[in-house]
Amino acid sequence: QVHIVESGGGLVQAGGSLRLSCAASGSTFSINAIGWYRQAPGKQRELVAAISSGDTTNYADSVKGRFTISRDNAKNTVDLQMNSLKFEDTAVYYCNARSKRLGVQYDYWGQGTQVTVSS
Repeated sequence: QVHIVESGGGLVQAGGSLRLSCAASGSTFSINAIGWYRQAPGKQRELVAAISSGDTTNYADSVKGRFTISRDNAKNTVDLQMNSLKFEDTAVYYCNARSKRLGVQYDYWGQGTQVTVSS
């Protein structure tokens, strides 16, 4: 089992910045990727950024050049630095940890953190 806790959401003006943190506990040795997803009202949940156990990263086209996903080894978190925020970045942001054990893939989700960007 893996337990996920997100933090760092809030209200920010357009053009501002926020940093989200994702802390994983439990069977973290089995995690092979951590991703940040978001879901806006009336829309499907979408991948924002992800980082693999080998530190390969990928981003949604809509956030490339503005968001950065990284590991903070001191805090044992995976962070999402969000710069130049836009109104359309408003959503609930979820951290996902993906693990694989005995050939079976498992997805673990946090409770989500609200990001609101005012225009």
